Amino acid sequence: MFEPHSYESVSSWTHDVDVIVIGQGVAGTCAALEAQRAGANVLVLERASGGGGASALSSGIYYLGGGTAVQEACGYEDSPENMYRYIAASMDPLDPSAARDFAMGSKDHFDWLEAQGVPFERTCFKGKAVFLNDTTCLMSTGNEKLWPYNLAATPAPRGHKVAGSGENAGAAAMQALLARCEDEQVPALYDCRVEALVRDAQGRIRGVYAIKDGEGFYARANRGVIVTTGGFNYSPEMVKENFPRLSPTADPLGTPHNSGEGLRMAVAAGASTTGMEGLIATASIYPPGQLIKGIIVNNCGERFVAEDSYHGRTASFIMEQPDQEAYLIVDEEVFAYPEIESAQHRLVDGWESISEMEAGLNMPEGSLQATLAQYNEDAARGEDSFLHKDPEWVKPLDKGPWAAFDISFTRSIYLYITLGGVTTNRHGQALDTNGGAVPGLYAAGACTAHIPRSGKSYASGMSLGPGSFFGRKAGLHAAAAAPLAD
Repeated sequence: MFEPHSYESVSSWTHDVDVIVIGQGVAGTCAALEAQRAGANVLVLERASGGGGASALSSGIYYLGGGTAVQEACGYEDSPENMYRYIAASMDPLDPSAARDFAMGSKDHFDWLEAQGVPFERTCFKGKAVFLNDTTCLMSTGNEKLWPYNLAATPAPRGHKVAGSGENAGAAAMQALLARCEDEQVPALYDCRVEALVRDAQGRIRGVYAIKDGEGFYARANRGVIVTTGGFNYSPEMVKENFPRLSPTADPLGTPHNSGEGLRMAVAAGASTTGMEGLIATASIYPPGQLIKGIIVNNCGERFVAEDSYHGRTASFIMEQPDQEAYLIVDEEVFAYPEIESAQHRLVDGWESISEMEAGLNMPEGSLQATLAQYNEDAARGEDSFLHKDPEWVKPLDKGPWAAFDISFTRSIYLYITLGGVTTNRHGQALDTNGGAVPGLYAAGACTAHIPRSGKSYASGMSLGPGSFFGRKAGLHAAAAAPLAD
């Protein structure tokens, strides 16, 4: 399994098309639509019983900017260049040209999504939240306001949430995109598991071997195969290999089909990978936003991350602390319970003095007292000279009693997705270890290396936004490839 089959050994083809798309999440759906509209004969092969994938189970946030209609309606100024400056400064993209393409094309991509029927309101949420339970659209979902990135680019909210409700609002977008596929009669086979790519003697990918209803068959692609099979966080083997320090309490986000099979098939056929050690985990301390006014410390009593960071950034720093332990410290004025109950951040206790809290948390004598003394001295001046938390969230924690929540990576429940995958170029072509394109092979979405390579630089929507954008790119490029004939 996964090793490519020899093209020359295939005696018959059940399907003979121009472009095969493996997977029908947002990247695959957008790839198939664009390829067919460009004149290619397309076949989608989906392992599940219907389309949607993890995209339909997501909160439905698309990271888009550069002056979208929603940004303008809500009074926010943004430009493609400003968006790119933020991405370049905060995410250290492996391929700046692809990141620039995304920033420059983001506004038009929003218009394209809306033209497909994906619903977006002209509304915005100005607070701090991980997801919204209503249909409000625009929200800040990254580190745009965080120092030092706010010095590189003017902060602007770019999280565009689909007008669906609840944690799985992403279904509203996929319903619209899948309806377009149905209207335009994009062929698809469901309950169909692709097990291997087919490669010819010259190294070009020519098709796939798949199984449906217990029967194996070969499908030929005369222009290209596009892999859009999602991440690998449901593969225990790959997770263990790439994240040896991942806590057993961490839970994967997505569907069980996010098992890395498409990625492994691409690698077996000659594709390289990038950023396989990258993940974004979340167990946010907010909402409510007032908890950001507390401080986060490790078991040495030291601060290590600005508390107004995007929740994925905070999680990544917690993973690096001694024993992966961390605590949220609040005083009486700030105290509230974290509202995301699934994170299971436990209230440890309350104390009448900092010294008692320090002893109760088994921290080195004087450590937490020194940390809070310095923080409170800064906060009295309305600043955070150490980690530069925005003044909006800075206040002295001097109104006892004090309390601590355990937000350790090893005890709270962190949900995660993987960020590494197949290395691709700006056209969605899969690249080999020498940086050249693997002939006939494309990839898009969560099975590819994301623009942000770690949770420290991720922003909610940086999977669906680029996934749909580069899915379109891959579909167009594959459709334009010269067809091969025997």
